[in-house]
Amino acid sequence: MSPTTPEKANILIVDDMEENLVALEAVLGSLDQQLVRARSGEEALKAMLRQEFAVVLLDVLMPGMDGFETAASIKRLDQTKDVPIILLTGTDADTDYIYRGYAIGAADFLTKPFDPWLLRTKVNVFLDLHRKNRQLAAQAEQLRRLLVGERTPAESTGPAGSPEPAESAGDALDEPRGGAPGTGAAADSGERLAEITERLAQIELQLRDADGTESADLADRIAELERAVGNLRVRRDT
Repeated sequence: MSPTTPEKANILIVDDMEENLVALEAVLGSLDQQLVRARSGEEALKAMLRQEFAVVLLDVLMPGMDGFETAASIKRLDQTKDVPIILLTGTDADTDYIYRGYAIGAADFLTKPFDPWLLRTKVNVFLDLHRKNRQLAAQAEQLRRLLVGERTPAESTGPAGSPEPAESAGDALDEPRGGAPGTGAAADSGERLAEITERLAQIELQLRDADGTESADLADRIAELERAVGNLRVRRDT
């Protein structure tokens, strides 16, 4: 069986000039990610509402809605507010641009002509963060399913593809995996709850160390699950 190919992340590049878009594509092509073009702030916002992006590279000087206005609009929307933005500007830009960019929530700032290695390095930082957050979110969802006794689509079918009945949370904790009914059920369920609690705590710590509102919100949800597991363990021990 061939290994699963990692899903490519989307990178949005926004510039009103064709030559600048071509240059960005040439520099970022070696990252082997999905590059999406936008020629205006309005087009960028539409693209971000259609799909998820790991990072946005946004030119500041554009006709109509400029980069600052576009970035501010991105940060106002719940769906896109956590997407990191790298602002791009020319060498003649006023130093106040930097302060203005950070004030509206931009994650970084680069001056054209930019160094290709530096640009790829900065983008890679946000790609790694994006992958980490997706992995942690997937782990949290797996643990939530384990806690409530749900199964993933792959687990819901038997070897021949026939559906198997979903196991409830009570069945998962109370029914032993073989032997006489009831033998070792309490010990098995106690060990399982302890394992779930430990894994939840590890994920929560990783999320607390990560940056971004999305990571903090997910960590709070994990903490709630930890408390729920703790209450369940107390009820079973009494």
